[in-house]
Amino acid sequence: MRLPAGRQGWEWTGRGFMMKCLLIIGLFGALVMSGPLVWAQKDVSLSIATGGKGGLYYPMGSGMAQLISKHIPDIEATAEVTGASADNCRWVGKGKANLAFTVADTAWEAFQGKGRGFKEKISLRAIAVVYPVFMHLVTMESKGIGQVTDLKGKRVSMGAPRSWTETTSMRILEAFQLNPGRDVKREQWGPVESASALRENKVDAYFWGGGLPTSSLTDFALTPGLKVELISHADAVPAMREKYGPIYVRGTIPARTYLTQEVDVQVPIAWNLLVCHETMKEDLAYQIVKILIEHQPELVTVQREARFLTLEAQAVGGSPIPYHPGALRYFTEKGLTLK
Repeated sequence: MRLPAGRQGWEWTGRGFMMKCLLIIGLFGALVMSGPLVWAQKDVSLSIATGGKGGLYYPMGSGMAQLISKHIPDIEATAEVTGASADNCRWVGKGKANLAFTVADTAWEAFQGKGRGFKEKISLRAIAVVYPVFMHLVTMESKGIGQVTDLKGKRVSMGAPRSWTETTSMRILEAFQLNPGRDVKREQWGPVESASALRENKVDAYFWGGGLPTSSLTDFALTPGLKVELISHADAVPAMREKYGPIYVRGTIPARTYLTQEVDVQVPIAWNLLVCHETMKEDLAYQIVKILIEHQPELVTVQREARFLTLEAQAVGGSPIPYHPGALRYFTEKGLTLK
């Protein structure tokens, strides 16, 4: 029997219809059976506590999450927006985050259970030191400041209120036996405002803790007719470590980092760490650090500061807290001796 016009090739009744139904059901069943291969869900979620989206922690954490998700089977990692270092340590302590970024001094205080509102010790462990914060002391040649002790009686911007820069700059002055509240005329500005104030002779120098290069200082150094100078002050490190713990290490701002900087400048630095809780499984910690180190070039394309995430960086003593056993196992395999 021929079908009406427009229905040629379709059999709406009888055996043909049943055959097509069976074929469709079979195909659907095959898709369902193959579903785990096509739409596989990761079994374990892993969260990375970072910071605000405008900072460095968030893009770095996002890049790490992509690498971990790509290379560790069954794990889906995500970067979480947080209030940064202090909050991140608390998140790890409460089990709200598996990994977290923090500056070394905050990690040390959390580990010891004192300072910044830490009422109890948090069992943090380092996965890796990631990138350093360089403490800049900036002035101009015309100010006649050649060393930290020359700041006595000068107007100095010491960083925004309650910032890492403010805390660290006060510790540096103390290390050189200067009283931050009496021996200098303190201002509390961030890097952009401080550079403008120095240019306009509202201050004689300013401190800033940041990466290399800092854009506001790069722009300032391009000002015609002005010679910006950076002052070495790494001699503060031993006294700072003795009083505040194994937080700070010596670092170098290489010559020509900024236009008028003609020589290397020795400064205190503190490292940003990637940390976890001590209860993280050893094999997982091992896999995480292995992936991050061995795929570091991919991470650099996401956040340039990841260029410091190297095996060599782990040997500088930048972590005041113990490394996780899984991280230690990887570093030992690579010939490093860490604690």
